[in-house]
Amino acid sequence: MRRLGSREWLALGTLVAAVATAGSLYFSEVLGLVPCELCWYQRIFMYPLVPVVGIAAVENRPGIYPTALALAIPGATIAAYHSAIQRVGEGTCTVGGGCTTIQYELLGLSIPNMALLAFLLVIAAVIAGR
Repeated sequence: MRRLGSREWLALGTLVAAVATAGSLYFSEVLGLVPCELCWYQRIFMYPLVPVVGIAAVENRPGIYPTALALAIPGATIAAYHSAIQRVGEGTCTVGGGCTTIQYELLGLSIPNMALLAFLLVIAAVIAGR
């Protein structure tokens, strides 16, 4: 069995970030869910990962990992915090819906849980690609 090279790992990370970006837009623009403040911060860190990691995949530049991790690690941290306060039910934010409100679940995962999973997969792909 052939091992994946840098380009393939980066392409996988790009795919994950693109699906997460498209998913967040689907939730807000199609389903009409209002993103809370923490959701906006997660979007700020996820959206640039698509072109950053995508261009690195096209150019086969595994050295992009510090830039990608500088976006993905804070995003994952925010998503983890958001997931935690949803489960505890305590916490506030000022934009959109309440950060503790679970607006949508898929296979038992709330939106911040899905974002956390996406960030962790991007982190893993970028590290594997270097």
